[in-house]
Amino acid sequence: MNARRVPDGDRSPSVSKPVTDAATSARMSRQKRANTNPELALRRELHRAGLRYFVDRAPIKGLRRRADVVFPRLHIAVYVDGCFWHRCPEHATDPKNNAQWWAEKLAGNVARDRATDAALIEAGWQVVRVWEHEDPRVAAEHIRALVRERAPRQEQGPTG
Repeated sequence: MNARRVPDGDRSPSVSKPVTDAATSARMSRQKRANTNPELALRRELHRAGLRYFVDRAPIKGLRRRADVVFPRLHIAVYVDGCFWHRCPEHATDPKNNAQWWAEKLAGNVARDRATDAALIEAGWQVVRVWEHEDPRVAAEHIRALVRERAPRQEQGPTG
């Protein structure tokens, strides 16, 4: 069997997974990766504003990291980050059980976020990070402004 090489920064630190109790394991397995309530709320607001986009898509071919909302022609990638998983400066919490493992896991998530941002910016993309606690209407308006800014100007007719 051929092993696939994983690009640097695509995995959390190589710390063995901690032993967890059945209740914790069950709770963690129910965590959604996509289509979370904050994502759905933002997408509803974007759609209400008349914007059309792709969902859960890698902005750059070959990049294993998928954005929550993508405007490919305009090179805008939107990520809706959970406060716990991405270490929100206002709401991040530190688990008590398996504290060292969680600290490394969450630090790895943040490092991967920064590496993703850097790769996209280098490729000419605009990266938008929205915290799950942010008002989706405010976030959608910010994104709508970016879309307007990056959208090609339509030629105006003789009356325009």
